[in-house]
Amino acid sequence: MRKKKVNRAKCPENFIYGTQKCRTCNFYFHSIHGRLLFLVLWFLPFSILHITAQQKNASYEQYIDRYSQIAIQEFETHRIPASITLAQALLESGAGQSLLAQKSNNHFGIKCHSGWNGDCVYKNAEKPNECFRKYARVEDSYADHSRFLTERSRYEPLFKLNKTDYSKWAKGLQTCGYATDHKYADKLISLIERYQLYRYDQMNGKNVIAVEEKSSFNKPYSHEIDNIYGLRYVLAGDGDSFGSIAVELGLKAQKIAKFNEAPTDFPLRKGTIIYLEKKKKKAAKPHLNHQVQAGESMYSISQHYGIRVKDLYKMNRKEKNFVPEKGDIIKLR
Repeated sequence: MRKKKVNRAKCPENFIYGTQKCRTCNFYFHSIHGRLLFLVLWFLPFSILHITAQQKNASYEQYIDRYSQIAIQEFETHRIPASITLAQALLESGAGQSLLAQKSNNHFGIKCHSGWNGDCVYKNAEKPNECFRKYARVEDSYADHSRFLTERSRYEPLFKLNKTDYSKWAKGLQTCGYATDHKYADKLISLIERYQLYRYDQMNGKNVIAVEEKSSFNKPYSHEIDNIYGLRYVLAGDGDSFGSIAVELGLKAQKIAKFNEAPTDFPLRKGTIIYLEKKKKKAAKPHLNHQVQAGESMYSISQHYGIRVKDLYKMNRKEKNFVPEKGDIIKLR
């Protein structure tokens, strides 16, 4: 009996994997095409999820565009990093989508507390029927947030910190008790790094980091190239940037930034490891796992062990918006 003529135009979704026959229309397929179709159809949903996970939230970006200038103005007036202000507003208000933000213009979740003489609204939060401040404008919420931090003694340690060190500010806010969420600092740091909010840490309308980078070219540097995990690296010093390190070592700033999976204007802190070659897919032995400490992100862990951050997510089967929690065990190889 002669086999029916191959017709690849019909019912590819109904083929039986490992056979040549479509179970619905009875047309035969070459098994190699069947296997390829199976693989494509099987992995397509996962590919879409992976791409989606890397995309930034459009509503968050719109919020940042709309209110970043207010955060910069508050920085100039009260010396609170704009990156911290924006990250707190995004987190507390859900990018302005929370009921408290929409109905009361309260973008920082600030409760009434004693001494508040303004308007208020009541809602269930950690306790039933809690009192929250209500504002006439969003700008008033930002201004009150700044006063809330500057006028309370428990937040005084924050203002001794470097104004561009968003990581210490985030940890400091959690330590000072701004929120009860034990992942609060981690969430702020994650938002700042994901949306590059550190770019808004400005002074007099000029980017602090850009000014430091420009002036740092005239400073004497003596970065000693060392080796860790089989990778060449240097340690960032005070006022360093990818640009200043590149000038000294005769490399391109964009290339160094790419090795470290960061934009060229990413703020560097003293002691930060700066890799001079592509990081590895997994950690060197004997580093098998890492227990997360407060304030650590997937990026900071990847830098510590010289692993590409995308591979760190992959081996731990985590989405790109995953925020590690203190005590979590992260697989390194």
